Formats: sequence, C-alpha cells, structure tokens
Amino acid sequence: MTRSRVLGIDVSKATLDVCLVLAAQSRIGTFQNDAQGHKALYRWITKGCVDELPHVCMEATGQYGVHVAQHLYAHKCPVSVVNPARIKAHARAMGKRNKTDRIDAAVIADYCLKQMPALWTPPPIYLRDLKALIRYLDDLKKMRTQERNRVKSGTETRGVIMRIRAHIEYLDTEIKAVGIEVQELIDEIPVLKWQRDLLVTIPGIAQLTAAKILAEVPHITEFESARQLAAYAGVTPRNHDSGSSVHSKPRFSKEGNAHLRQALYLPAVSAKNHNPIVRAFCQRLIDKGKAPKAVVGAAMRKLLHIAYGVLKSGQPFDPEYLKKQAVGA
Repeated sequence: MTRSRVLGIDVSKATLDVCLVLAAQSRIGTFQNDAQGHKALYRWITKGCVDELPHVCMEATGQYGVHVAQHLYAHKCPVSVVNPARIKAHARAMGKRNKTDRIDAAVIADYCLKQMPALWTPPPIYLRDLKALIRYLDDLKKMRTQERNRVKSGTETRGVIMRIRAHIEYLDTEIKAVGIEVQELIDEIPVLKWQRDLLVTIPGIAQLTAAKILAEVPHITEFESARQLAAYAGVTPRNHDSGSSVHSKPRFSKEGNAHLRQALYLPAVSAKNHNPIVRAFCQRLIDKGKAPKAVVGAAMRKLLHIAYGVLKSGQPFDPEYLKKQAVGA
C-alpha cells in the first residue's frame, strides 16, 4: 500500500535525527535515544495526524535502534528496518555528497517513500535473548584468540604472561558456560528445540551452528524462497560484466547479515567433504574450474538452502533427496 507519510530515522547511541515527509512537505527534528525521547518522538509525529500513522524506516544498527523500533511498533506504526548498504546505495543514486545525521534521515525517508521496504516484526523475547547470548559467545571467542596470539607474539615479561594465561583460562570457562546456557535456552522453547533438532540432521551443521542460524534469522520460514534467504545472508554471487572486456570474478554481495555468513563458513567447509548433496554440488563446480574460495562460498549458499528446506518442510535431512527427485521426474 502506498503511503503519503513516511519517517526516516538516523539512529545513533544518544540521539535520533528524524525527517517526517507529509506529501510534498517535510519536517526535521532531533530526539534523545531513550524512553522519554521515544515518547516525545511519537507525540511529534502524531501531532495533527488524523487517519494515517507514518511508515517508519531506519537502518539496522545493532542495539541502538531496537528500543525506538519496538516503541513505535507497539503504537501501531508500520516499521521497516533495512540494510545500511541499501541506504548508502540510495544516497549515491540521489547524488548526495555530504553526510550529516539530518541528511541521512532525509535519505532514509526518501528511500522509504520510493521503495516501500518490507515491514519489520519484533522477534519474541526468547529470540532476542538467544541472539544476545550468541553474539556474546562470539565476542568471547574473539577475545580468547587475541590473548592466544599475544602469548605467541614473543612476550617474555613473566607477569604479563601469567595474566594473559589467567585471562585465557577465565575465557575458556565463560565460553563453556555460555555455550551450555545457549542450548538450555533452546531446550526450554519447544519450537526452537524442534528447529534445532531438524537442523542438526544436516551433515555440516552442529548444535552451535544451528543456534546461530536460529538467532540470526528469527523468522526463517517466512522467507518466500531459499534464494531470498541467501540474499538476506549476503551469500548470493554478484557479477561484474560489461561488454566484451570487463569480466570480473563473481563475489559475495555482502549486503546481508555478516554474522550469519560467518556462522556458515566452517560448516560449509565441513559439508563440502561430508554432506553428500553439498559434496556432489561442489565437485561439479570444481570440475568446471571454479576457484576454491568460490566453491566454499557456493557451499555456504547450498547449505543455507538445505537448512531452509528442512525447516520449511519440517522434515529431517534426506541424503537421498536428489535421487528421489530424479526418479520422480
């Protein structure tokens, strides 16, 4: 449905710069990014509003925009949370050379008005908790890697080495505890447990990878196709060909969820060797002369397609699926 009222929000940690477009007119404002600021923003956008709340649009900026999105959604505003790469591309298309928070808010409003992005639905609390735990677990592992690298860097000061090793020991304990908490949370929610148990039937996907997929894609079965899900993850190839002379190697679009891509990499390497469907698929690409990195990228995409199919159908992974399809044809 076309809307004549849109609100673009540029989110930062402390403030919200906004641009409200009403037909041919626009208003700009700045509000604090806290509970009182969210209430003031809602009063501001509904002032003089009789029959239509604005379509609110903002970039996906981690935790800073979550609470204002939830507040406006709870007050019946249609809300869209979009990939920042799309806003950046739209700004280039508009010829915007300067960048300020107010300009960004106006660009977001213009994008919303012209593109009418899909509406956002807040995930259940248990999925927000799962995502927070998964992200924290990833941060802990990164810190442990940094500390291990410090030990290998040649540091000889005894006091420093002792503290680094003590920190690594603490991180090991915390990583183990958070990993257990992740699985316990999933076990407590029947739908999550059912989905995880389906995903781990896929060779290459273990319990932690299943948890990451469920955390990063809260409404995975609502995607219209596996291709759409792959685009959300940013694992679709992007070609750059022009005429007869420009033929660059295909690369990931990388306009999707970076956390989901990271979660798929090692499982795809494993699936390339141990998952019969992914292995056969990758072998065809190798026979065509595709580069190793391209093959792993394709394996990531194929693994995500299989995960989507398993969850959408509600059936565990079937290694004979392709053969059965061929027989049926």
